[in-house]
Order: sequence, then structure tokens, then C-alpha cells
Amino acid sequence: MTQSLEREALELATILDTMADGVFVIDTEFVIQRWNRAMERITGYAPEQAIGRNCAFLNANTIDQHLYSLPPLTCDLFKVDWVDKVETVIKHCNGDEVHVIVAGRVLRGDDGEPMGAVISLTDITSLRRLETEMNQLRREVTGRFEFDNIVGKSPQMREVFNLVELAAASPVTVLITGETGTGKEVVAKAIHYHSERKNGPLVRVNCSALSESLLESELFGHAKGAFTGAIKDHVGRFERANEGTIFLDEVGDIPPLVQVKLLRVLQERELERVGESIPRKVDVRVIAATHRNLRDLVRRGEFREDLFYRLKVFPLHLPPLRERKEDIDPLVKRFIAQFNADTGKNILGLTPDALRMVLDYCWPGNVRELENAIEHAFVTCSGAFINPLDLPIEIRRVELKLQLCDDPSQADAFASPGLYSEFPARRKRGNTREELMAVLEVSGWNKAEAARRLGITRTSVWRRMKKLGVPLERPTGPSRQDIGSGMPHTL
Repeated sequence: MTQSLEREALELATILDTMADGVFVIDTEFVIQRWNRAMERITGYAPEQAIGRNCAFLNANTIDQHLYSLPPLTCDLFKVDWVDKVETVIKHCNGDEVHVIVAGRVLRGDDGEPMGAVISLTDITSLRRLETEMNQLRREVTGRFEFDNIVGKSPQMREVFNLVELAAASPVTVLITGETGTGKEVVAKAIHYHSERKNGPLVRVNCSALSESLLESELFGHAKGAFTGAIKDHVGRFERANEGTIFLDEVGDIPPLVQVKLLRVLQERELERVGESIPRKVDVRVIAATHRNLRDLVRRGEFREDLFYRLKVFPLHLPPLRERKEDIDPLVKRFIAQFNADTGKNILGLTPDALRMVLDYCWPGNVRELENAIEHAFVTCSGAFINPLDLPIEIRRVELKLQLCDDPSQADAFASPGLYSEFPARRKRGNTREELMAVLEVSGWNKAEAARRLGITRTSVWRRMKKLGVPLERPTGPSRQDIGSGMPHTL
């Protein structure tokens, strides 16, 4: 009988030690009685280091709290009788976190009283690490291979989407033009990552950020000893972009000497490093971008005409944000979602007044300025919605907005219809006595509210009232409807 029990114990120990999952047994005092080899592998603790210790030394923290309110490996195990498929983090002997799936069963005697418990651990640390890497890769792939980063529903942006697809399907040189902040680099990335060169490198060069000598060296490389400080050979950006794409940002700022060498690369598909005369072949797709008018630069002799035509094989113009106001709302939603994820906040959107200001602003800095404005609002906003006071001051000051517009006389054309309650925007607002009194009536004769509706300062409201002979307080007599009769429906 004794030999039979010993044999069964040996068989049990052998079975436990051959299992891939970690298994250990505790008594009713939570002291470890058995510890298989897989537990040693998972935790780093040998049997002699674990047996006889309370299992609490594993520092288990339950992740799936929504599955079980009572975490495993604690005194509460005997209250729930069993646990199954609970994800937990335990501590390895070296301090590292180990992600495991836990299953446990309470052992009971013939009288039904607990004798201890058997707990198994499945190590999923490598799986969680792989999931993290995959999620990161998925985010990168989404940003690279989808057009989601180019936000817009306006006709102008639909045309941009179409041109991006056409450019991606062809190896030709692309020239992207548009004002600062319109998203030229985002478009360049979309073209590259949708092209046949998507598996090759995308190398960016800001041509306006470097002096002539540094730009030449950065683009084409240099040989050791080519100039003071050239202590070794340097591979230029064109060579690094081989079999991929080079993005020449602000190409309109390239100095004349570099223009000559760039023209050769575009024509011959070869270059020479600074300080050597060895031609080197390169297989590079060129995407250039500029906010400057290259035709004007050509007329003034500041940009080579032959280089201009080499660059503009496939021109792609990005419209300014003020010409596609219907894209502002989806852009705002995109930036709010982005900054919510970055900051941990839960901002739901803009208040109506804040949205009106955002729509009415002419955005000289375009999409980049809009993004910066939302980021600024995230710093100051303490509620669920961004209000006007959370926005940068230049967006709240309409007079300054008009100064920033390229054509102030057209500023009202940039305003969205219906922004001023029942008084949609038009060229002149409150310039007649009847109009001004109508706005004051709608505003309850609150001068600050009237100024907001008119898009001017409160001081300007007082000045207009004095000039047009409007009383400082609401006059008795005609109602708002009487005042407004015969007046235009727009301001």
C-alpha cells in the first residue's frame, strides 16, 4: 500500500514536471506545497525557493477585473471555489512583469472542507508583447497606407484624393504646391506609401533649413577630405532614398548651384558626391513641395526654368483651408480624437459659439494652425466642450482675423452662412441704424453680445451707436418686429 502511494506520488510529480503550464499547490494557509518545473521557468524561482512560502510573494494583480471581482492567488480564492481564464500579472524573480492566464480549483476532502488548491499558470508574456508590437505596426500602417490622414469632404479635396491616387500609380516626379500648413508632407507620404516603392525608404529634406554647402552635402553626399570637417565619406539623402522616394520640401528655396546638380539627377539619374568625380547611379522617385510661386521665381531669374519643368511633371495643388470651410468640422473631430488619445481627456467637441468662431476664421496657417488651435484648447479646456475662451486669442478677434486674410475685402465670403443666429453673414454688418438696432434687439441690448454677433469689438459697437444716433438703452415703443420691418434679412 505504501509503495502504491509512493508510486502514485512519483507519477504525479512526473506529470506535473512535464506539463508546459506552471502548476503549484497551496494548503489552506496559502503556503506552497508543490511547484513544478514550468513554474520555475515562468517565475525564475526554483522549487526550494518557493515551497514553504506564502503564494502572495508572486505579487499577482488581476487584469480582467470585469470577469472576476476577486483576484486569484489571494485569500479570496477559497471563497469563490474556482477561477478560470483570468489574466494576471505576476513578478518574475528579476522584477520583470509576467503576463499569465490563471486557472484554479479548491481541493476538498470527503467532509467537503477545503484542503488546499491547485493553481495553473499559462505564460502569455510573449503573446502580449507581440500584440503590442502588432498594434503599433497597425497604427503605423494605418497612418501610412490609408488616406485617413488626408481629411476632407469638399469638392476640392475629392479632387486631391483623385490626384493622389493617380500620382501613386505612376513613377513620375510630383510637384505639390500650396500655402504653409496645407498638408503637403502628408500628401507626399500618401503618394509614396500607395506607390510601388512603398517598401522602399521615404527620405525627407527641408531645403530651406540648410545653407548652400550643407544642403549640397546632405543631398548628394561628400567624400572624405572634401572640405574642413569632412573626416569620413558621407552618404547623401538621394543615395539613402535609393529604390524609394525623396521628398524635397520647400524646393523653391534651393540655391542656384544646388539647382544645377539637382537637374542632373532628374535628367541622368546619377550624382557625384562633393569632393569626388565618380558618377553614382540612383533609382529615386522625386516628390517636391513648395509654398512659393515657382513661375514668379523663374520670371525673376531665381529659379531655373528647366528645373521647374522637370519638377512639375505632375503638379498637385492643395487648396487653403479658407476655400474649403466644409472640411473644418471633420478636421476638428480628427484632432479632438487625436488629442483625447494623447492626453487621456474626454473632450466631446466645441460649443456652438466656439464652432462659429472656428468656421468664421480665415486660417492663414491652414490645417497646421487649426491643429495647433485645438491643441491649445486642450490645455485650457476643463470641461467636456471647448468654449470660445479656450481658443487662441487671434481666433476670437475678428478685426485681427480680417487683417490676416489674404484679401480682407473678401473676408465675409469666407464666413459660413447662418453663423450669426437668424442674421446670416453678408458684406456689411450693422452699418445702418436699423441694422444695428435689430442686432441690439436680438442681443437683448447687451453690447458684448451684439459685438459678438457683428464680429467686432464692444468698443466698436459703442462707436457705431454714437455715430448712428442709436440710444444707449432699449427705446420704448416699437417692438423688435417693428424695428426689423423692411430691413434686409442678412447682415
